Amino acid sequence: MTQRVLTTESGAPVADNQNSATAGVGGPILLQDQHLLEKLARFNRERIPERVVHARGSGAYGYFEVTDDVTGFTRAGFLSAVGKRTETFIRFSTVADSLGGADAVRDPRGFALKFYTDEGNYDLVGNNTPVFFIKDPIKFPDFIHSQKRDPFTGRQEPDNVWDFWAHAPEATHQVTWLMGDRGIPASYRHMNGYGSHTYQWTNAEGEAFFVKYHFKTNQGVRSLSSEQAAELAGRDGNSHQTDLLQAIERGVHPSWTLYVQVMPAGEAAEYRFNPFDLTKVWPHSDYPLQRVGRLVLDRNPDNVFAEVEQAAFSPNNFVPGIGPSPDKMLQGRLFAYADAHRYRLGVNHTQLPVNAPRTAVVDNYGRDGLHATRNGARHDKNYEPNSYAGPAQTGAALSAPLAIHGWTGTHEAPAHTKDDDFFQAGELYRLMSEDEKGRLVANIAGGLSQVTRDDVIEKNLAHFHAADADYGKRVEEAVRALRED
Repeated sequence: MTQRVLTTESGAPVADNQNSATAGVGGPILLQDQHLLEKLARFNRERIPERVVHARGSGAYGYFEVTDDVTGFTRAGFLSAVGKRTETFIRFSTVADSLGGADAVRDPRGFALKFYTDEGNYDLVGNNTPVFFIKDPIKFPDFIHSQKRDPFTGRQEPDNVWDFWAHAPEATHQVTWLMGDRGIPASYRHMNGYGSHTYQWTNAEGEAFFVKYHFKTNQGVRSLSSEQAAELAGRDGNSHQTDLLQAIERGVHPSWTLYVQVMPAGEAAEYRFNPFDLTKVWPHSDYPLQRVGRLVLDRNPDNVFAEVEQAAFSPNNFVPGIGPSPDKMLQGRLFAYADAHRYRLGVNHTQLPVNAPRTAVVDNYGRDGLHATRNGARHDKNYEPNSYAGPAQTGAALSAPLAIHGWTGTHEAPAHTKDDDFFQAGELYRLMSEDEKGRLVANIAGGLSQVTRDDVIEKNLAHFHAADADYGKRVEEAVRALRED
């Protein structure tokens, strides 16, 4: 094998990579040692700001294959024919912890999927739960602050966590999910993924539908108890990363079947729940699951930093036939996700290999900025309209327009006939077996009993009582028992 030559960043060969240049034997280091200074300067700049949420993640490449005809609902090209395959990249993550946190913790999991379609990249940003804690993005920074490390103690504080939930009754449904058996997945391979938000599909005739995405794991759902998770996190903080990496390396390719719930747009206004409320689900009895295709992961990234840490997902990356809904949380994320990447990675982060389209051609008037690699040819203009045959608009909207009415201002979301903050949490509780209920109650009581203020405890207990009388009674008794010990 021919020996490769070590070089500096400018390509010059390095004579000695073991010893710094000094003023004589044993003398001080010389400022002219360009190789040393370059190495130290680069080392100091190896890290970029970690994500505020979803900091700890794992990723893999794969493909999505259409198995069922959905052209009656959407004109999206990558869903246009049974058998059509599209390359994908997925990033799994925990939400609240930092980059150095453990994988096996009780926390929602991010499920962010990038489709490298012929019409541009489509990003579907979701979680492993079909609902979320809040329904309005103006509360998101406060919610995350309550779940992250306290500014004074430097640790996650039960007082902060439960105080926020005490004042956010809409969180009761997601809290019931999180504290239940599926709150700690055994691995990324053994959990479902959900688009969570409501999205819009538009077919070739211009008909609009609202949809929810469900990725059902073909490995089966497996979860960890609190005790199992604590042991695993202490033994291997990288447990989920290791599992995903090793499974793909040995040829065990994880897969999920994608289903959608489809609601004709005209039914949204009169539906019994607000269909755009992220704290609610659509019961399958109302809108059954319809199969779309299969997601398969078959290749690990070659470099975790370049391809997982620098992967950027934004729910405003739509393709023709797919668009947003009036979901307020989704509307907030249309701005916030892309803005987070501009801060972390720079305005040209879409030109990084993991984020750049694979087959679609990017042709626009964006120029310059940090790390720009695509600035056009000599005679390309950087303005539009122009008379130099530059790229021009199509005039064809990606999705159907959304009707709006009323006065501008700060409004609560419109209430539907069955809307409240507790009904669906109670329905979820009543679906559980007695063993599942017992573990749910124990998990909630374990955290709530550590809260130091009685009024915060009482506010949270009221939420569980409102969801289901038995639910509230059992949580109250379990909290009292732990506080009396």
